[in-house]
Amino acid sequence: MKGGLRFVDLFCGIGGFRQALEKRGHRCVLSSDWDPHAQFIYEKNYGEKPLGDINEIETRDIPAHDILCGGFPCQPFSISGRQRGFEDARGTLLYQILRIVEHSQPKVILLENVRNYLTHQKGRTMEATLKLLRDAGYDVFFEVLNSSDFGVPQKRERLFFVCFRKDSGVDKFQFPQPEEVDVALEDILLPEHDSRLSSLWVDRDDLRLRDSLPTERSNKPLRVGTVGKGGQGERVYSPKGHAITLSAFGGGIGAKTGMYLFGHRIRRLHPLECQKIMGFPDDFILDENPNVSYKQFGNSVAVPVVSALTKEIEKALAKASLLAA
Repeated sequence: MKGGLRFVDLFCGIGGFRQALEKRGHRCVLSSDWDPHAQFIYEKNYGEKPLGDINEIETRDIPAHDILCGGFPCQPFSISGRQRGFEDARGTLLYQILRIVEHSQPKVILLENVRNYLTHQKGRTMEATLKLLRDAGYDVFFEVLNSSDFGVPQKRERLFFVCFRKDSGVDKFQFPQPEEVDVALEDILLPEHDSRLSSLWVDRDDLRLRDSLPTERSNKPLRVGTVGKGGQGERVYSPKGHAITLSAFGGGIGAKTGMYLFGHRIRRLHPLECQKIMGFPDDFILDENPNVSYKQFGNSVAVPVVSALTKEIEKALAKASLLAA
């Protein structure tokens, strides 16, 4: 691609957005995250330490950019968003995004959130978000995308907003279509006898498996059993399917990664396996503390999904003569 786009990486975590955009030839001009562990790993991998709390970043210190991207936390609005426009978002992190957008006027805003954002506060949060983005001068497109459809063996449904500045000439946008990729969790696993897995095996007397176990591969999680009462974090899945959604928190014995069946034993996933099912490269440097890595991957975006989105954004901008093909 001739001449990449400049982007800012807000709530950057460990740089899932950056991984995708840089691989497509675009350049990060600013990153921000308040978490010191994320800052440490980000600097290890990208050679620069992100700025801290977004609330404390002055707009005059933000370089010109074409794309503003970030996976922002969901926070409730104090009111529905229909009365005072921009001021209705004050106290939320969306307000900080809008503050930067108002000053920088990027061509594109690319945001990510959990699927439940659609129904948060009975839909009022989503309604307010759309109004605020539109009032800021953007045409807004949104869609829930599942990473299982983009070549990684993990079910991870996330809501993406793609917003084009109204004077850009982009009034239509096609989200990427699912890709036909045969991939299963068993493709990316560490060898069964790898010593790094020793602490991840789970020995339970109450493991209950289904009578019939899957023999065919599937691009979705395949539940095969339970431990305990079978609640969240107590379900067992087959490596012939996809992993369940990695979580930054989550409870139960299979917290954060889920549990998977290997012969007659079950275990959680290793951080290196989480790295692969989020689409991060093999040379990505992880935190030495596994629990920190689990949290960081659980908070990140699946790189192949953002890459597919970026490709469609490029097409839309090129069609509007805002990007050289």
